Amino acid sequence: MWRSEAGRARRPAPRALRRGARHSRREVSLAALVFLHSLLVPVPVPAAAAPPVVVQVGGTGGRTASAGRRAELARQVLIRRTSYGIPHILGENLAAAAFGLGYCQAEDYGMEVVRRLVEGRGESARRFDSGGLEGDFSARQAHRRAVDTYPLLDADTRAVLEGFAAGVNHYIALHAAELPDWVRPDFTAFDVAARDIGGASSGVVRAFLRRMGAEPRSGSRGEAEGDRGNADRADGDACCDEGSNAWAFAPSRTVSGKAILLRNPHLAWTAGYYEAQLTVPGVLNFYGDFRIGGPFGIIGGFNEHLGWATTNNDPVLDVFYALEADAARPDHYLLDGASRPLRREEVTVEGKDGNGGVRETREFWFSEIGPVIHRVGSMIYVVKSAGFGEYRRGQQFLRMMRARSLAEWRDAMSMRAVASSNFTYADREGNIYYVWNAAIPALPHAPPGGAAVPARGASDVWTDLVPFEALPQLLNPGGGYVQNANDPPYFTNLNEILDRSRFPANFPEPRLGLRTQHSLDLVHNERKLSLEDVLALKHSMRMLVAERVKADLMVAVLETGPEAEVRAAIELVGGWDNRVSPESRGAVLFEAWFHRYTATTDTSAWFGVPWSADRPTETPYGLGERRRAAEAFRWAVGETNRRHGRWDVSWGEVHRVRRGEVDVPVGGCSGTLGCFRVLNFEEDRDGKRRASGGDGWVLAVEFGDRPRAYSVLAYGQSPRPGSPHHDDQAELFAKNGAKRVAFTEEEIARRLVRAYHPGGEAATTRRGR
Repeated sequence: MWRSEAGRARRPAPRALRRGARHSRREVSLAALVFLHSLLVPVPVPAAAAPPVVVQVGGTGGRTASAGRRAELARQVLIRRTSYGIPHILGENLAAAAFGLGYCQAEDYGMEVVRRLVEGRGESARRFDSGGLEGDFSARQAHRRAVDTYPLLDADTRAVLEGFAAGVNHYIALHAAELPDWVRPDFTAFDVAARDIGGASSGVVRAFLRRMGAEPRSGSRGEAEGDRGNADRADGDACCDEGSNAWAFAPSRTVSGKAILLRNPHLAWTAGYYEAQLTVPGVLNFYGDFRIGGPFGIIGGFNEHLGWATTNNDPVLDVFYALEADAARPDHYLLDGASRPLRREEVTVEGKDGNGGVRETREFWFSEIGPVIHRVGSMIYVVKSAGFGEYRRGQQFLRMMRARSLAEWRDAMSMRAVASSNFTYADREGNIYYVWNAAIPALPHAPPGGAAVPARGASDVWTDLVPFEALPQLLNPGGGYVQNANDPPYFTNLNEILDRSRFPANFPEPRLGLRTQHSLDLVHNERKLSLEDVLALKHSMRMLVAERVKADLMVAVLETGPEAEVRAAIELVGGWDNRVSPESRGAVLFEAWFHRYTATTDTSAWFGVPWSADRPTETPYGLGERRRAAEAFRWAVGETNRRHGRWDVSWGEVHRVRRGEVDVPVGGCSGTLGCFRVLNFEEDRDGKRRASGGDGWVLAVEFGDRPRAYSVLAYGQSPRPGSPHHDDQAELFAKNGAKRVAFTEEEIARRLVRAYHPGGEAATTRRGR
């Protein structure tokens, strides 16, 4: 898969993953099947270093840091907790800093850190329940991949992984009483690294098999924001609107004349974003978000020189191929006229259920192209995917965290170890930059659109990636801004719209959802913004879909000659300001109407005028079916009365931030409705809707001589109800507020609450400010 990309750029670079105690064999799970492909994919090292395929996986491998080594690392790192429990981790070296991060995560998240590392080992079924058996098949393969490729990582990355594992183990050793008896301080760097091995969502494969009439097994590995298979449904299902927003402003657009960056991911409030600063003097000084269970994952944040934000994209990285079976030789196929053997492997995992132990073995078959996912008649179907088995993601992120210039940062990005995600960038030199990042295949054939491509010879199968330089990107565009809200890259900046025809056929087609249109409406102007202005703008409470269809809705309802209550309700909506601020009346009723109106209709019928690339920020608008819209409104009036006692209830009476002792109103809605301040909600027993995802982590930074930044993490540093940092940012978030980031040593000292060595006595205790 990974070959030289030289000379492959065909376009100019634009500025622009049970049963009882018995041994069974069953059809392989899709996630495990797909992931095992990674063991066959070459990596960018000499062929002699390629890892072997494992027949039976057992054990974790690696060495656990001794108690003496842990004590040494604890002495080499100082944790400074400032207000809101933010850890500023000062290490003498990278291993010590990562030790502090692992210890802090375990302090704040406890058993959740253990659970995620156990998942990385592929032992969920063994340690928790047999329901984890499916995921364990692919996780074991990822773990083996981590073991086999670990020597190929650079020394600094290995130091971080080893330090993190030792930090978690140090916490476990000192706090055994609060953990289950089976938890031991025996995690290794392999366990940590396994979480960053490139995997895949089995969704694309499942869809293919269903089209083939073969119902697949379920089960998949955990997925990370910004990598393969994450659920980035830009302007998608209203209950599950996951994605992100990102902005960067050039000096020409800011009051200070300094570049500004906004990072604002939208995931479930159980995603485990963890705010922290890692500092090793002269080596690393990075502030941002980490993910619980590891030092890397998908990272966004800043150092003294630059910063970046990620937003999910959705490149097509999987290609299905149809091979002709060799009728004369079982388990062989024909390629380039020659008979080639399929390789059969077995993988065994163990677990537990109510009757005792579980041991299961499954078969995997492989071609030289990729794993076999289906056989029917004379055909063998395989999948080849980009990014599978990639092990250097942490190494790439560490290089990005240490970069001092755009050139160094782009050099790290060119590793292509992060298979997807848009990246939005800004720096102290005043540069702003956007790249639609994807390790996307350079196809020798037309995009198959989810169908299988006949592969009669090796030349029919993709081998290279589209070069990084040929990806859609913009550097310092006119108008002084770049933005992304998960839509394809072409309208990143309306002054320099990217021409779709300049990019390969397997790139996405133009699309611009209402959330992105809202974003563009906020930034495509000549207004000069302060850092505080950017934060205020980010909290726009407009519901764009109301601006597009409300007039038609009023006409449609009034044309029916409605009864008095319905007439009064539509008049309320007519006078509503189209916002979802806590005090807004009419928004709850409108939202109920919209969900009813769109529930049983294809999206193409929602609007009278569909979206058009010729009018990208003005369409869609109007109602597609006025009679049904009027019927849905009458239903919404009754339903809102039934649920909330009256139809003129305010948004904040229904929509709440509820965490710990906090129960306050909040503004924001789904990106489907055109909100930029995206919030997802779950209904509580009392009928109120509790924020459960979407907007939750916000970071805005201005790059002067010293970075100046604000942040807020809605669900705080700890999910533990007894922690003072479980709910201490919830009300701040609900009120559209943010805390000043302490980045410099002076700022940390002013806001210091406690300084200590992991497991040791407090070195300093002070009231934070």
